Amino acid sequence: MPLFSTCIRQRFSAAGVVDSRLLKYNPDEIELRPLGKFPVIRDLIVDRRRLFRALEKVKAWIPVDGYYDQGPGPRQSPQEQQQAYPLSECMSCGCCLEACPQYNLVQVRCSESESDAEFKSRQDARFDRAFIGAHAMNQVALLNSHPTGRFSAGERLDAATAEGGIQQCGNAQNCTAVCPKNIPLTDSWGRIGRAATLHFIKKLFDG
Repeated sequence: MPLFSTCIRQRFSAAGVVDSRLLKYNPDEIELRPLGKFPVIRDLIVDRRRLFRALEKVKAWIPVDGYYDQGPGPRQSPQEQQQAYPLSECMSCGCCLEACPQYNLVQVRCSESESDAEFKSRQDARFDRAFIGAHAMNQVALLNSHPTGRFSAGERLDAATAEGGIQQCGNAQNCTAVCPKNIPLTDSWGRIGRAATLHFIKKLFDG
């Protein structure tokens, strides 16, 4: 059945997909709660802007300089495609963040004296100092493995090792255990850790 990121809630005190399969756990009573790592807007609705800010921080896209025909791009081998496909299934649902002991609730309140732009800037700065989480690190692994994405690999690794980055992971591996898409997130962490070490050594010798 199809899964959607908006279907993620706490069910029976654990993050997961809310669907008809919940009936197999307890057909008489179902307990649903909003995700606890994000500010609650109302009822089961939470503000996931921090989740998307982390994707902005690590530049989770491939930059383009135009939309004109530039000819065929670099090719991926079948082995590269096979490794990349599971990582591409991430839907930014937030299950990995909810289960992570290093990812904690961050709330920034708007004061009456500041504008929307000022509040957003202050909120972004606070989010950028906090742990980015497995979903963003997975995108770094995915895009840095892409032939075109490698052109910006250094920038992503800089973001992934900045404050709130990979060094804050406690390797609890809860993210992999709860992922509804069964993405090998700990593999992504390992790949980025190795790449970040080589990137640091290269920067050290390049001056």
